[in-house]
Amino acid sequence: MKKVILSAFMLLGLAFSAQAQDISKNALGLRLGDNDGFGGELSYQRGLGDNNRLELDLGWRNSKHVDAFKLTGLYQWVWNIEGGFNWYAGVGGGIGSWSVDKEYGDGSGTILFVAGDLGIEYNFKEAPIQLSLDIRPELYFNSDDYRSDNFGPDIALGIRYRFN
Repeated sequence: MKKVILSAFMLLGLAFSAQAQDISKNALGLRLGDNDGFGGELSYQRGLGDNNRLELDLGWRNSKHVDAFKLTGLYQWVWNIEGGFNWYAGVGGGIGSWSVDKEYGDGSGTILFVAGDLGIEYNFKEAPIQLSLDIRPELYFNSDDYRSDNFGPDIALGIRYRFN
């Protein structure tokens, strides 16, 4: 029985590693979502191998009462589904800064966070465009004045230009 289970895992691993990947060396664009107002992020992806990459995102918020930014770095693993579709998962973290206007609390501070990432993407064959949809749960540290629950689920749609 142990040999059957071991053989099944080996075949499954071979199937995942044998699929062709469509990871660009570079991709630059926007990641648009909503996590407490961080609605927009400049997003850059750098391919590190056949099935992994680094993603760096710079988010900002400039509203009537709160100004903030955050920088996120994620290491991602990418698996091909079929055609131009891939799914990916990753881990990482980041740092941010925020400030509130005087009439709404007059606070400011720095936040540190860890993040996970799970998503799906489509790479167009006819054009160097990538569309993605992902969820990024973030766990904040030293953010007592920024978030009362120290947790932020970030769901976003990404559009990036792929190039080598």
